[in-house]
Amino acid sequence: MTGAATLRFSKMHGAGNDFVVLDLRGGRPAPTPALARALGDRHAGVGFDQLLTIEDPGQAGAVARYRIWNADGSAAQQCGNGARCVAAWLQRDGAAAGDAFVLEAPPGPVTVQALGAGRYALALGRPRFEPADLPFLADAAQASYRLDVDGEAVGFGIASMGNPHAVLEVPDVATAEVGRLGPGLQARAEFPEGVNVGFAQVLAPDRIRLRVYERGAGETLACGSGACAAVAVLARRGRVGRHVFVELPGGTLEITWPGDDSPVTMAGPTAFVFEGDFLLEQNE
Repeated sequence: MTGAATLRFSKMHGAGNDFVVLDLRGGRPAPTPALARALGDRHAGVGFDQLLTIEDPGQAGAVARYRIWNADGSAAQQCGNGARCVAAWLQRDGAAAGDAFVLEAPPGPVTVQALGAGRYALALGRPRFEPADLPFLADAAQASYRLDVDGEAVGFGIASMGNPHAVLEVPDVATAEVGRLGPGLQARAEFPEGVNVGFAQVLAPDRIRLRVYERGAGETLACGSGACAAVAVLARRGRVGRHVFVELPGGTLEITWPGDDSPVTMAGPTAFVFEGDFLLEQNE
């Protein structure tokens, strides 16, 4: 295969939420939706929940910009677990010096604090609850909403963490009908840009279990922005406190939301899995 065009990538994960990371600094072109789908194919490609690109920053003070693509080739606005992996990648690369730095994300700046041992804390911004922020088509903002999904009335709260989330409180995440209600709620016309659907079980004021059915990816082992959204929705209802451990299938994230006007901070792990070269000429 001498001379064949290849694309260098890193495979990473954060609490089981897995990513392919591309270094596009220096003006390298962004992946097409077709290339994103080819890379994301778990049989013929590399496989990922999201594709992350690291690019030159456009905002003063940021060490790099990152963008996000889902496995179906669609663009995403935010990914908390992915942002931690971008932070780890940039520290390993030497582009992010020190333990505190800023990343440029699609919704805006993300402040990073390196905690050591592969753990990072991110300030992901203030959650927003107005229907227009997701968007969600509703007559007025409410603490909870109800829609018919497959003949069942489903109650949920909403929050935007730069990307849209619907949060359902369930008695047991192990038996929650994630595979039916997740895509069913996503398909409702009231969510014109789709929605990530979280299924949350409250264990204690400082601990919940969570499963998330993500738009463009399906159910994943972890969703950082989904964990933030779940804590925000439940905290506003008085169901949990302001410092909550979120147990996801792939690991545990630590979410802190000091007050309604404060940003949500998420802390959790990162891991490098392998480096590779993707053959382009037969996948373009």
